[in-house]
Amino acid sequence: MLLVLLLAACWGRGVLSGNPPGPAVHSLRGSWWLGSGNGSVVLRGDVPGCVHTALLRQGLIQDPYYRFNDLTYRWISLDNWTYSRTFKTPFDVSKWQKVNLVFEGVDTVAQILINNVTVGRTDNMFNRYSFDITSVIKEVNFIEVHFLSAISYGAKQSRSHRAYSVPPQCPPPVQKGECHVNFIRKEQCSFSWDWGPSFPTQGIWKDVRIEAYNLCHLIYFTLTPSYVKSAQQWSLEIESVFDVVSSKPVVGLVTVNIPKLQTQQTYTTELPPGEARIVLLVNISKSTTVQTWWPSGHGNQTGYDMTTTFNMGAGYKIEKFSKAYFRTVELVEEPIPGSPGLSFYFRINGLPIFIKGSNWIPADSFQDRVSSDMLKLILQSTVDANMNALRVWGGGVYEQDEFYDICDELGIMIWQDFMFACALYPTDQNYLESVRAEVTHQVKRLKSHPCIILWSGNNENEAAIAGNWFSIPQDKMKVYILDYVKLYVKNIQEIVIAEDKSRPYITSSPTNGKESVKERWLSQNPYDTHYGDTHFYDYLSDCWNWTVYPKTRFASEYGFQSWPSFSTLEKVSSTEDWSYTSNFSLHRQHHAAGNNQMLHQAGLHFKLPQNTDPLKLFKDTIYLTQVMQAQCIKAETEFYRRSQSEIINGEGHTMGSLYWQLNDIWQAPSWASLEYGGKWKMLHYFAQHFFAPLLPVGYEDDGVLYIYGVSDLHSDCELTLQVTLHRWSSMEPVCTLAKEGVTLKAGSAAPIYKEPINDLLKRCGNCTRQSCVVTFYLMGKGELHGPGNYHFLSSLKDAVGLEKAKLSATISQQGDLYAFVLQTTAVTPFVWLDVGNIQGRFNDNGFLMTEKRKVVVFYPWEPVSIEELEKSLSLTSLMDIY
Repeated sequence: MLLVLLLAACWGRGVLSGNPPGPAVHSLRGSWWLGSGNGSVVLRGDVPGCVHTALLRQGLIQDPYYRFNDLTYRWISLDNWTYSRTFKTPFDVSKWQKVNLVFEGVDTVAQILINNVTVGRTDNMFNRYSFDITSVIKEVNFIEVHFLSAISYGAKQSRSHRAYSVPPQCPPPVQKGECHVNFIRKEQCSFSWDWGPSFPTQGIWKDVRIEAYNLCHLIYFTLTPSYVKSAQQWSLEIESVFDVVSSKPVVGLVTVNIPKLQTQQTYTTELPPGEARIVLLVNISKSTTVQTWWPSGHGNQTGYDMTTTFNMGAGYKIEKFSKAYFRTVELVEEPIPGSPGLSFYFRINGLPIFIKGSNWIPADSFQDRVSSDMLKLILQSTVDANMNALRVWGGGVYEQDEFYDICDELGIMIWQDFMFACALYPTDQNYLESVRAEVTHQVKRLKSHPCIILWSGNNENEAAIAGNWFSIPQDKMKVYILDYVKLYVKNIQEIVIAEDKSRPYITSSPTNGKESVKERWLSQNPYDTHYGDTHFYDYLSDCWNWTVYPKTRFASEYGFQSWPSFSTLEKVSSTEDWSYTSNFSLHRQHHAAGNNQMLHQAGLHFKLPQNTDPLKLFKDTIYLTQVMQAQCIKAETEFYRRSQSEIINGEGHTMGSLYWQLNDIWQAPSWASLEYGGKWKMLHYFAQHFFAPLLPVGYEDDGVLYIYGVSDLHSDCELTLQVTLHRWSSMEPVCTLAKEGVTLKAGSAAPIYKEPINDLLKRCGNCTRQSCVVTFYLMGKGELHGPGNYHFLSSLKDAVGLEKAKLSATISQQGDLYAFVLQTTAVTPFVWLDVGNIQGRFNDNGFLMTEKRKVVVFYPWEPVSIEELEKSLSLTSLMDIY
């Protein structure tokens, strides 16, 4: 069992004063010149930014996401662009011992010149670069950043790797992407993915600035706590990394002050010349109660204001303001009674937590378009759907600081992949040096965040070797296995352990965890349900049939596709595109056979739309794919949640469900539950229910209906289960059973009801599988209750008595919210309210309506009127598409 303890710093602004002053910091953000390789295109562009968004803002190209523009604008990524500007140095250069040019992010391969002198080169989008420009900076300076096409660079690196090929060379043709992405340390999905376009960007994508200083300069500042159980005391490790430019050691005093914890301590420190690292240990008084950081749904996200003051001699003073969060995390892998293998679950602050959430991909192909508002909207939607975790997937980017700050504040646990995905990678010296710098920087940058609970080396690369995805002859496999261990174990793992002992590291996802380690880091079957985590996709089997799903220890990826709403697609398409089989629809689908797979899965349980109006047919099909996706992932997630407390045939104790995927990178069919822009699909509304802290789950086995009670609560509770049978043809219940005195243990799942379907139908009378549906919910004292749930006794295409209901809605304003009073004339499955492009979400949607009247609340994300809502509203249910 690996015990890891952590406290995080959320960065404040450093205050520096004294004589000599410093450091002097001058930002180079703002307007730069951009030029194409041959000088035929010259324009202004913002930094941070990229070439594509600069061209778009100057009106030189259309929206890159419009129709087929991902192919039309391929020329942009194939060209070699140059960023340049003149800047005046706002300080006297002669008064500073050292002047650095600092790039927080360069995308990706570039040569940097100041006043026609090359001061550095970059080849890694994920690294921080600092170049010494003391000898070249003047009063007025000309800076140039000459970029090389990432596509050209990847191809060149691949060609020069002569010893053996490193697959895959290219993405599948359906993805319409670029080749050799594994040879460049850049956002892997920017060369295309099965849910995203190919836009290999060039640009300065993060902050760039000049830093001038004397004596010493603070580069990294991190906090890591430890909790000693025997002493019942927290201590805090403060690590500071300085660049010391003094020729002699710098002696000083460091004072740490955490007022609300009655903690103030002062230390004497000495910094040797060069890169100096000091580590201080602060003991928190035992008499002080420390409030811990908890995941969403399990407690508060308490943080403490903390000030660290460095008095470094000669009146040189640095003040660092930070936020301190306390929590422990353990990844528990230990034997389970009655089962082979090992457990795989997380304990936070000593409490086993069922991980509920999804997988995060980049929110846009162009990172400068990912605003604070967009991050807040998507991450708030995560906790609003009762999620407590996200996996930052390894084919994207290490997210911006604000992403992790928001996750800290909201209590969203982060499973953090390193940026390697679905490929093998070279391990030549230059590549490894670049990776080592990247990993060291990212761990130092991020390790202070309490939200991060795990580092993971890569996405699916252990599985790629075990399953021989790239058809490597067995006699050649050894070299790739050695490369794998060299990269993820001997380099990345070594750095993570050296830099951050506060949380666990696994080499891959999926992995068998300790069992993979035992099998020399590459297990024969990384999908073994008795160990670690699994990824599972099956688009052909019946998704309502729970027996097809793996009874795994931890489900970290699983999913089904759907189309985004018409209002989202409309922005990037034209009238001839609005059919399921149009060139646009085929072009936008980057997963082979994806459009047919959606219809196949939907057709197992629903009649497919047949409308003769092409536009109505397209909208109906979009709606049905969202119904299918929501229903499929509901079935699979509920299977994982009810499996947490049981072992059947050696399998079970499932303690995590992260479906694929949360968000979209553009407007296209994908596995996402949030559309590009943040609009909730039906799946996201379903997630709000199937991730609820208290939930009844129904399923059938051999003709018997079972209902499980699932609880994430911290205490046992006594509940009443109500089971109701409804006829499709009537608004009046056929019969209702109330089972009182149901005791549900904290943090568990247990069977609470069992009855053969035939007995239930006989007892209620005048019901068949085709003519009736079962609904059920749990309620306790006060406000203790779970969402209603249902179990279909037959496919809805076989349902008898379903009528096309007359659905209506009356809208009224209640403060900042809007109430939609819905009325129906018949039992109505999958009622869907859509207000087009009006930004906001409902408190419930896509539901089964068994009562004549239901009130649904709309939360607007922007100012809106009742008139606008009435004009935009469309109401759809299952029978409306037939």
